[in-house]
Amino acid sequence: ITRPEMEIGRYHWMYRSSRPHRYHHVPALRGNISPLGIQGCFECCIKCLGGVPYASLVATILCFSGVALFCGCGHVALTGTVSILEQHFSTTASDHALLSEVIQLMQYVIYGIASFFFLYGIILLAEGFYTTSAVKELHGEFKTTACGRCISGMFVFLTYVLGVAWLGVFGFSAVPVFMFYNIWSTCEVIKSLQTNVTVPGDQICVDIRQYGIIPWNAVPGKACGPILENICNTNEFYMSYHLFIVACAGAGATVIALIHFLMILSSNWAYLKDASKMQAYQDIKAKEEQELQDIQSRSKEQLNSYT
Repeated sequence: ITRPEMEIGRYHWMYRSSRPHRYHHVPALRGNISPLGIQGCFECCIKCLGGVPYASLVATILCFSGVALFCGCGHVALTGTVSILEQHFSTTASDHALLSEVIQLMQYVIYGIASFFFLYGIILLAEGFYTTSAVKELHGEFKTTACGRCISGMFVFLTYVLGVAWLGVFGFSAVPVFMFYNIWSTCEVIKSLQTNVTVPGDQICVDIRQYGIIPWNAVPGKACGPILENICNTNEFYMSYHLFIVACAGAGATVIALIHFLMILSSNWAYLKDASKMQAYQDIKAKEEQELQDIQSRSKEQLNSYT
């Protein structure tokens, strides 16, 4: 074998393009995956659904539902309460002027609560998307920063404070339910006494002044017998009573949603903390591997220089 023939053989060995083409069998397609490894529509949908933080989504829906019930039903129920007081318990406008101003202020507060929790729920849902392990599987490794961990910790603290505040709101919303229940139960007693002629129903009264919502000089301030029964049969009383019950239930649902959010945020914060430790470990490991590669390359260079 001459030297030119050796060079030609070496050329054919080093460059695959000069080799004869060989056709390989292409395996059959499985599902919607192409031979190039590109996923189909079904696999992409499954992967996207796997990246949804379902716990945060359920908590967000529950929070929106509870706040909507509390704000909407509470607003209408307060309006009906003012109408009942003006028509049956306090005919003088000056007697319930302070109560009307307080109720109007509470209605404005309800508007602010609805707007705030709409934005806060969206923020917590977005935070759930970007801190779950599902996002890491979808978009690859991501680095956590001290600012991101601080924001997650701030959300944990703020959600805890809001949960405690909503416990107070839940207790406060039970007060009008208790008042309306007392009036309704008194009306049921009056109806049951109508069958017993020996006991007059005019002696059974409900005095709103004892609850402190109107002053003691308000006229008439109380309702007795058939007048009280007629009040219980009005649409304002029926609607306000049931709307207050629904508003109280909405406040309870919001408390449950905030507790759910608190558990999720605590778990995500712990995940970010572990991810930061793993990130530091990987950085140290990568640095050591780089130093080892540098030592090996310098050793090879010195060996080549000796040879």
